[in-house]
Amino acid sequence: MNIPSSPARALTDALILIVEDEPRLAAVLSDYLLATGYRCEWIADGAQVMSAYAQRRHDLILLDVMLPNRDGVSLCRELRAQSQVPIIMVTARVDEVDRLLGLQIGADDYVCKPFSPREVVARVGTVLRRYHQIPAPRTQALQIEEQNLRARLYGRELDLTPVEFRLLSALASSPLRIWPREQLLNQLYPDHRVVVDRTVDSHIKNLRRKLIEAGVTDEPIRSVYGVGYRLDLASDLY
Repeated sequence: MNIPSSPARALTDALILIVEDEPRLAAVLSDYLLATGYRCEWIADGAQVMSAYAQRRHDLILLDVMLPNRDGVSLCRELRAQSQVPIIMVTARVDEVDRLLGLQIGADDYVCKPFSPREVVARVGTVLRRYHQIPAPRTQALQIEEQNLRARLYGRELDLTPVEFRLLSALASSPLRIWPREQLLNQLYPDHRVVVDRTVDSHIKNLRRKLIEAGVTDEPIRSVYGVGYRLDLASDLY
């Protein structure tokens, strides 16, 4: 049985579930979120998460990976199978983010410890805005013709190289997904040629410039430190 998602609340009144087994860290996060206007609930035991969410239908979940009795990865999978509640995963290792991304568990964002509580609050706000905004239909902004290797933005055709087209197509296929460089390389070069990871950075720079020249007023492709890139729905690309 699917858990219904929470009704839309004012963003500053959103109910945040903090799932964290370190009491001091949970208290700091709660203090910062409360100071911003959010409401908070704290759970330290992974086994209690599903029942808590079923009862109170939180607006967003900050979910630690390592938890007693049940890990965050399996919880994220079950939550995502039953609900579209926004989930931000919290992990103690940067290299673990690549593993989480590879598992495609359905999280909306990832935060690595140690982190700034202000950064977490900012990420919470960004993810909530994505879920509460009503985006324009994708075809009104970005049109991608896979067979013809053509892309249009606001009706204007983009002058893209084949590699740039494949890059844009991959990013646009899952706008909320953070793509590691290695996975993007596999999308850019189907023949699996040997190229350095930084090759992606060069293509991203060129593609970002062309999107801005076509009329995007915000940065359409965001860099996620230590991980890779994502097409940002907070921009006016969509």
